[in-house]
Amino acid sequence: MEHADLSHIDNWIFDLDNTLYSGDVNFFAQIDKKMTAFMSQYLSLPPSEARVIQKEYLVEYGTTLSGLMAVHNMDPSEYLHFVHDIDLGILIPDPRLHTALSSLTGRKFIFTNGSRQHAKNVGEHLGIYGLFDGVFAIEDIDYIPKPKKSAYVQFINAFNVDPMSAIMVEDSVRNLEAPKAMGMSTLLITSQKDWSHEPEASRPHDGINVPDHVDMHTHDLPSWLLALE
Repeated sequence: MEHADLSHIDNWIFDLDNTLYSGDVNFFAQIDKKMTAFMSQYLSLPPSEARVIQKEYLVEYGTTLSGLMAVHNMDPSEYLHFVHDIDLGILIPDPRLHTALSSLTGRKFIFTNGSRQHAKNVGEHLGIYGLFDGVFAIEDIDYIPKPKKSAYVQFINAFNVDPMSAIMVEDSVRNLEAPKAMGMSTLLITSQKDWSHEPEASRPHDGINVPDHVDMHTHDLPSWLLALE
């Protein structure tokens, strides 16, 4: 389990989905299916055709929602409510994560392409929501999501974060490229689940042959945090 020198870090920035809980848990699949269902109804297409467009938007625009807004001028509120109305029971709170986050020195943030309410729902279910100093969600970045550089610029401006003192923790390789270029340290959360059904550009990484903009990677975030000296 690799650790760089992180003594300079006093801003810990965490993605939410497949990061603060393991991507090996089949939780995000619920959201994925609801995205397809919403698009099928909204575009009046069979689910199979809607899913193709869903993934095309994900790759091109960063999120399916951003694609729907850009191409179809869609109001995001109904979409966000629909796709995040899911069963949280599959997520089992990990006491190690609470302990590890509590022991970190500095500020802690959630920075997600999901909605504020989704971050609150998941964070409270995991028992860690109250440990964070701030939450930055898709509404806060004008629905222009990671990996767009503007999303990170808005985040650091909102919370007065010096990128050189920050680490970005993500399950998406492409979402770490901009923060690394800005001076942040980067930690990739890898997954052992088969993600071959997802577009290569956006799927969680297996930790093999990671690109240069990834400083560190781990399959077990709580253990990695607890091992920090």
